Amino acid sequence: MNSATIPTVGFVDKFINLASPRLGTEVISATDDFFADKSRLINPAPPVFIADKYDENGKWMDGWESRRKRGEGHDHCIIRLGLPGIIHGVNIDTSHFTGNFPPSASIDACLIEGDPDEKTDWTEILPAVTLKGDSHHLHAIGDNRNWSHLRLNIYPDGGIARLRVYGEVQCNWEKRDPDELVDLAALINGGRGFEASDQHYGSPSQILAPGRGINMGDGWETRRRREPGNDWALIALGHPGIISKIEVDTAHFKGNYPDRCSIQGALVAGGTEDSLVTQSMFWKMLLPEQKLEMDAIHPFEKEIIDIGPISHIRLNIIPDGGISRLRLFGRIKR
Repeated sequence: MNSATIPTVGFVDKFINLASPRLGTEVISATDDFFADKSRLINPAPPVFIADKYDENGKWMDGWESRRKRGEGHDHCIIRLGLPGIIHGVNIDTSHFTGNFPPSASIDACLIEGDPDEKTDWTEILPAVTLKGDSHHLHAIGDNRNWSHLRLNIYPDGGIARLRVYGEVQCNWEKRDPDELVDLAALINGGRGFEASDQHYGSPSQILAPGRGINMGDGWETRRRREPGNDWALIALGHPGIISKIEVDTAHFKGNYPDRCSIQGALVAGGTEDSLVTQSMFWKMLLPEQKLEMDAIHPFEKEIIDIGPISHIRLNIIPDGGISRLRLFGRIKR
């Protein structure tokens, strides 16, 4: 498997990368990062290889790489997740590491305030697995507990290009003020995009990220539709609530923004996420069809229909194109 190919598995498409610096994640320590700085491990960009690039310690590599171990033990690094969450799967990526990758790796996790020390009690969530060079290693995680920190162990040493950690942000909603107006779809509040008609140029979860989009690649964009109909994305809110304000942002989309959009919503009581694709066709209209413009924030308040509390929405873009951000402001419903 080459470095450009990531296998399609359920957790990659349905969950967000909790190890994203955008969410505040940091690699806070490593036993050794002599050849390649530990911070590169969570770089959101795909790893690259520059054949003639060297630094004072040797060959420059795009990832985390320790020196060759000459004694007992193994190397590890510790990652502090920006937001605690449930982990459903990981991708240990050794792209471009061919003669210098670790033979195996494992992952431990903990849930603590502050940062780990020698007294921290770690739980193994991924037992040691065999690694190959220049490959993606995707593994499902079956533990549904909440975690704040990860420890990536490599045996005994070597280089990892990237670590992706797919999961769900967990918010302590019991401590939130029910009268506070909250973006219930935001990644930082546990919102996530889990299904879409097309994800050719990006995942729908990207439209829930903090801040405005940084470029046209920082959003959800579909291929050019060549058949009747329209594209859509399904989004689970971080908590059920009543929506009172919506923002649809087409930042950086100028010749490829949707002509119109609409939003349907529902308080989902059963079924599976796969079944919601069919069910969503019949959800109530939250925001009737609205005209969109290029590279602009479109606020909607009086246009919103009161359909009561909802937990999921279906964003329809008509007929196709790109959206940079979607905000759904409301008050939680306990």
